[in-house]
Amino acid sequence: MNIALRQLKVFVTVAQELTITAAAEKLFLSKPAVSMALSELEKQLGHKLFDRNNNRLLINDQGRRLLPLADELLARSQDIEQLFCQEGPVTGKLKIGSSDTVGNQVTPFLLRDFRAESGHTDQSLFISNTAQICQMLTEFELDVGLVEGKVHLKELHAIPWLGDEMVVACHPAHPLAQSPSLTLADLEHSHWILREPGSGTREYFLSRLSPRLEHWHQAFELNNTEAIINCAAAGLGITCLSRRAVSHAVKDQRLVILDLPLDMQRQYWLLYHREKYQSPLLKLFLAFCQRWPDKVSDPVIT
Repeated sequence: MNIALRQLKVFVTVAQELTITAAAEKLFLSKPAVSMALSELEKQLGHKLFDRNNNRLLINDQGRRLLPLADELLARSQDIEQLFCQEGPVTGKLKIGSSDTVGNQVTPFLLRDFRAESGHTDQSLFISNTAQICQMLTEFELDVGLVEGKVHLKELHAIPWLGDEMVVACHPAHPLAQSPSLTLADLEHSHWILREPGSGTREYFLSRLSPRLEHWHQAFELNNTEAIINCAAAGLGITCLSRRAVSHAVKDQRLVILDLPLDMQRQYWLLYHREKYQSPLLKLFLAFCQRWPDKVSDPVIT
């Protein structure tokens, strides 16, 4: 058996893209070349790696067994290629995924400090909701994830990371902002501006706040935190967001934070695939992330 790295690259890309057409575009190859490489690999292994469903290829159990090993071999080959191409103790590209709040409010400062300490500058950052980041980690499209939503996937190792505080915020002229002393009962029948399903921020609201309310109404569902802030600032409803996310709008007096008798602490999480090959670069970054909170008092303003 003589499996080529080219075949493994095609296999991993098809597993991530789900169609021959998309994989061919990403690899800058023709569709026949991609189909041939995948067929050759399956013939050599004696197993089909995908179930065919119309034009989509869905990875099967055999393919899932191969995926972490193929990812590791490709990562090790990249380490070899870059071994003498970059000065400094670590080489390679680091693919980081962050959920919206973490990615916008925290990760840029984490990367600033990591670059300053390690000298490594070849990183990519993908920002989406927690569900999307987890999906990309399970498919080995990302090396590490930094999210605010609780994760229950057995494939992923989740390490508690930074602490966070959620707040309820609204326009300064909103009736709730005029009350000197609020209770949960005052939030009944409110119109809420919320994140989309799959967001850690939405999951927090649905699991921790909405069960305490008998009547609430979703006014808007948006997939962008800044859009939610602007809608709340326009008086279209109230929202539940991270204190980090709304701090600039509060400073500009576009929003106020309601003083509620609630403990609204939550946890950020550091994620990586349990079977992901940990290159020297990935090990260095994971270790840096875990000790970074001890170095900063507030990563938003430091």
